[in-house]
Amino acid sequence: MESILSDQDLLQTAMDAVQCGGNHALQNRDRRKVAIQTFAHDIKLELDVECQQQIEKLIFDRFPDHQTLGEEDNHTQQEQAGSPVYQWIIDPIDGTVNFSNGLPTWCCSVAVRERYSGQVRAAAVYAPMIHAMYYATSEGPAYKNDTIIQVSDCPRLAEGIVMTGMDKNLEPGLPALTYFRHIAASTRKARINGSAALDLCWVAEGAADGYFEGSIYLWDIVAAGLITERAGGKTEVYRKRSEPHQLAYLASNGIVHQELKDLLLGVEQNL
Repeated sequence: MESILSDQDLLQTAMDAVQCGGNHALQNRDRRKVAIQTFAHDIKLELDVECQQQIEKLIFDRFPDHQTLGEEDNHTQQEQAGSPVYQWIIDPIDGTVNFSNGLPTWCCSVAVRERYSGQVRAAAVYAPMIHAMYYATSEGPAYKNDTIIQVSDCPRLAEGIVMTGMDKNLEPGLPALTYFRHIAASTRKARINGSAALDLCWVAEGAADGYFEGSIYLWDIVAAGLITERAGGKTEVYRKRSEPHQLAYLASNGIVHQELKDLLLGVEQNL
């Protein structure tokens, strides 16, 4: 029978795992253009796969009975056999296009949750090019490097910065950038960065006040979502999408959360 591990044991492995994956990507930047597949607005790199393999090896060396769910898996296949207590959720390079083009805003993201309750026990997000390690457990505060972080006290959406995406082809009849245009009109600034995990970590440390992405995946947001919550913020699955593990996701400092959600609902009601 699997032993029950402490949050600190799990956190240490999450932090070691993101450093392993992030440093492998960093040390192999000369291969950042080597693609397996290219898409209209995205790219899949050899290094995406390699970094996930490095992370999985580290996890399975320590916990051979655990399970992983990673961005680079075949998500049409059934989950791994057995009934492990813990599942590690991996995004080996979040912000792949940024990484491939030489921008510094990319990261490695790892979270571990109890498989049946769904509780996320520990999480880490590592952005090696900006020297930032974000981490938290389910019971403790959120940290950036060795400093406790907290969300902002921004009182109104009109005074805030909201991180978001391009919202292309989300809903039938919804023109591209519809959400973005409304968010931009209702905030001090809307920003598109290209790394959901870093967007959420910036909410966690108070550099931004809200986050919305209409089409994102579990591995993009689960680690940084816990970090945001433990920093005093609020997170919400706004809507589940059609693909496995795909969703719309909302997060904020908590104060502007309902205002941001009402804005999004208003956009949809006026289509």
